[in-house]
Amino acid sequence: MTRNPKAPKLSDEQRFDWLRLIRSENVGPRTFRALLNSCGGARAALEALPELARRGGAARPIRVASAEEIQRELDTARKLGVRFVALGEPDYPPILRQIDSAPPVLALAGREEALQQPAVAIVGSRNASAAGLTFADRLARGLGRAGYVVVSGLARGIDQRVHAASLETGALGVLAGGHAKPYPSEAVPLIARIVEFGAVVSEMPIEWEPRGRDFPRRNRIVSGLALGTVVVEAARGSGSLITAKFALEQNRQVFAVPGSPLDPRAEGTNDLLKQGATICTNVDDVLGALEPTLSSDVFASLDESGGDNEPLWGEQSPFFADPEATPRTGPGEDFDDLVGVCRPYDEGGGARGRIVGLLGPSPISLDELARAAEASTREVRVALMELELAGRVEFSGGDRVALRPARDGAG
Repeated sequence: MTRNPKAPKLSDEQRFDWLRLIRSENVGPRTFRALLNSCGGARAALEALPELARRGGAARPIRVASAEEIQRELDTARKLGVRFVALGEPDYPPILRQIDSAPPVLALAGREEALQQPAVAIVGSRNASAAGLTFADRLARGLGRAGYVVVSGLARGIDQRVHAASLETGALGVLAGGHAKPYPSEAVPLIARIVEFGAVVSEMPIEWEPRGRDFPRRNRIVSGLALGTVVVEAARGSGSLITAKFALEQNRQVFAVPGSPLDPRAEGTNDLLKQGATICTNVDDVLGALEPTLSSDVFASLDESGGDNEPLWGEQSPFFADPEATPRTGPGEDFDDLVGVCRPYDEGGGARGRIVGLLGPSPISLDELARAAEASTREVRVALMELELAGRVEFSGGDRVALRPARDGAG
C-alpha cells in the first residue's frame, strides 16, 4: 500500500469542478462516478445535472454548488492548512479506493504518509469502562509498535483513547463534519496533535456542522481505511457496530473484544463473536490474522490493477478527462450528445418504466433489478443515476437500491 508517484493529478481547474460536483445536491460518491463516466468530466456533468434530475422526476430544480461557495471553501481550507486529495491521485489512500462508496475528494490535514501505511481501526463505546479504555490503549500501542497506523472516529471514549495512544506511531482521525467544525469540540487539542504525527480527513464541506446521519458516513471511511476493525466495547445498536458492518461489506476483517455478559457495553461485541468475528484478547490476535494480508500485499496488487471496484460505468476511466475536450450543448445540438447514454427519461413504458415499476421500499440488487426488468445493466444504471439525482432512490451496502419514502421536493 505504497504511494504511486506515477498516478496523475488533477489540475486546479479540475479540482475546482470536482468539488462543485460532489458538493451539489444529491450527488454522492456513486452518482459522482457515474456522472464523470457518462458525461466525460466534471464540468460537463455540472452542465448536465439540472436536466438529468428533471428526467429522474425531481419536483424542483436541483441545487448545483456555485463557484463562489467552492472558492470560499478553498480559501477557508487554505487558512486551516487543509488540502484536497482526489480519488486516483498519488496521495489518495489506496485501500480506501477499493470500497464501493469511496469519497471522490478527501479534505486532508496533516501528513499524507499516514494515508499510505497499513492501518487498523479501533472503535468502541463513548461511555467506555476503565477496563475497556485500558485494553484499547494497550492494543493501539502494540499495533503502532508493529508498524500499523491506528484509525478511529475522534469520538469520546475509546476513539480518543486510541488516538492519544498512537500519536507517535501514527494516528489517523476521520471527522463526521468539516475541518472548521470539529466534533466533539473537546477533541480540538487532540486533533492538533494528531496532525503533527498523522492525519485527519473528512469528506464533508469545510464548514459542515455534523448531523446524526453523517456519523455512519464517517464510519464507512474509518473501516475503509483499515485492513481490519477491532470493536472494543459496543452496546447493541451502537455506531461501533455500524462500523463493523461496513467492514464486513468492504471485505475487511472484524475483531471483537469479549466482555462480561452482565455489562451492556459488551452485548454488541459478544454478539459479533457469535456471528463469526475474530476474538481479540491481545495484540497478537490482530497481528496474526492480518499477517497473510500484508505478506500477500493484496491491496497493493489491487491498486496496480485498478482493484475490484470498477467505476460505475465500466466503459472508460472516470479520471482526468480534459475539461476543455468534453462535449458541450449548443444551438442545434441535442442534449443526448452531451451525456451519451442518457436518453430521455420515460417512466411510462419501455425498460425505464419497468425499472421504476419494480423499485420499492425493500432494497434490491442491481443485478436482480436488471433481470426482473429485462434490461441491460447500462439501462439500469442510467435510470438509477437520474432517480438518485432527483432524490427518489437510496443505495445501501452490496449495490442494493430502494425507493425513498415519498416526500415533497427532491431533497
